[in-house]
Amino acid sequence: MAPTPPAEPAAPAPPIALADITGLVLAGGRGSRMGGIDKGLQSYHGMPLAMHAVLRLQRQVGSVMINANRNLAAYEAMGVPVWPDALADYPGPLAGMLAGLEHCETPWLLTVPCDTPEFPDDLAARLGAAAAAQGADIAMAATREDGVLRTQPVFCLINAMLMEDLMAWLQSGERKIDRWTARHRSATVEFSDPGAFFNANTPDELQRLQQRAQPPG
Repeated sequence: MAPTPPAEPAAPAPPIALADITGLVLAGGRGSRMGGIDKGLQSYHGMPLAMHAVLRLQRQVGSVMINANRNLAAYEAMGVPVWPDALADYPGPLAGMLAGLEHCETPWLLTVPCDTPEFPDDLAARLGAAAAAQGADIAMAATREDGVLRTQPVFCLINAMLMEDLMAWLQSGERKIDRWTARHRSATVEFSDPGAFFNANTPDELQRLQQRAQPPG
């Protein structure tokens, strides 16, 4: 009896097309550490922080939206759709992610915060490649700090089919991103430059960001 030939290795999953990803800028927070001001509208090199994020995302994905809960006209002036949280009282980034998923017309949603204007230009491509290669429904950026790999969970690529799951999670009273992502098959992608994820949570941090970065060319 002839030996059974070895099974051929499974073909690698095709990469996620960038046109199949919608980008979402998360600008719906209270801005508590900014003294309650709307963080996404603060000037960075002469342009609102959120606008920097919009432009950076537009180079990487098929379309872009903003999640905001106040000053909606100012965000709408940035030229992309603006969606507030569906849940009241500023429940956090997961609520913004849910708003994005509710209005996402592509298979994937990529979220970024409004206060990190220098995030990597290959964020979408690398997270998409990892999600496809690992069969994951979520892919998150990570950076190494003091030798420890730490996820950056608001830089998150999410399969749009998780919308109902996230809605149920929030309706149960849960708010923690890492507790939700841990429930799903997730991929982590390490980025070598932690500075690309430096975020301006306070006026002092925004000033430091202005000083450390070169004006966009």
